[in-house]
Amino acid sequence: MTTNSASAGHVLVTGGCGYIGSALIPQLLQNDSVSHVTVFDSFASSSPQNLFATGLGSTDKLSFIRGDIQQYGDVENAVRGAETIIHLAAITGAASTHDRREETFAINYDGTENVLRAAGKFGVKNVVFASSCNVYGRAAETEITEHTDPDPLNPYAESKLKAESLLRDAVDTYNFDGTALRMSTNYGYAPGVRFNLVVNHFVFRALTDRPLTVYGDGSNWRPFIHVHDAARAYAHAACNPQQWSQFCYNVGASTQNFQIETIAQAVREELDQTLEITYLRDEHPGPSYHVNFDRLGETKYQPKYTLREGITELATQFTEMESRTITAEQRL
Repeated sequence: MTTNSASAGHVLVTGGCGYIGSALIPQLLQNDSVSHVTVFDSFASSSPQNLFATGLGSTDKLSFIRGDIQQYGDVENAVRGAETIIHLAAITGAASTHDRREETFAINYDGTENVLRAAGKFGVKNVVFASSCNVYGRAAETEITEHTDPDPLNPYAESKLKAESLLRDAVDTYNFDGTALRMSTNYGYAPGVRFNLVVNHFVFRALTDRPLTVYGDGSNWRPFIHVHDAARAYAHAACNPQQWSQFCYNVGASTQNFQIETIAQAVREELDQTLEITYLRDEHPGPSYHVNFDRLGETKYQPKYTLREGITELATQFTEMESRTITAEQRL
């Protein structure tokens, strides 16, 4: 990986109105090495309101382009003028992609190919790609490193892994910096919050007095990271490419590898000791991966949030959201 510049300049964020984007964009706008931020999004499953809900206010440092990542012309229009790209746009929700394989690859793989092709054409300096630790599947190793052979078990993970290969080839072809961030499972509050992620889902169920349902026996492992820490990682890689010199990084913290059963117990301990935890032992629990993050330490980036902080934050935010909704309904 060659390092072209320590300045991010004009940053394009694909899928920037989503969950991570709603935490990332404010961070980029506050960074002195970022001259402008362009958000490219279809707005099909997100809204610019997710960004303005962060209190951005009016700024001439931020612009929006509506377009489809599957349409090369739209992508080329968005990339023109960008110096750095953070490529977040994707079909997410790994389990759901079993029934959406063609659509998943069209967006996650073909869309990435469009971004990289345009990046090469317009001389982009640095591409930061949102990959996932989900690519490891059910790896036998208990301390999974970037050298571990991936074993993707769903179309989401397959498409992310294949898109990594596209990025590697593009780095060689176009001679720009390129880094794949194999992100841990996100949790925590941001305006574009997703409710289908396990911690967020459990907190929501706890607040609505419903049992926390664990698939299988709950022994499968996952690494977790707060959404604001995930956003910080993308911003750090975009603004400090010289510190992210390897092609791919596992992003998270060794102390935040948890079994799903432990996540459910933590939510119960923080929010409601009487909460019921149920097990669907006949259901497939999905991937299981316990990840090592030693390489990440070389970048000088490290996560700040703990799981329990994220749980209490989510509970506070969800409760406030409910109160605002009730108040608004009462005024009607």
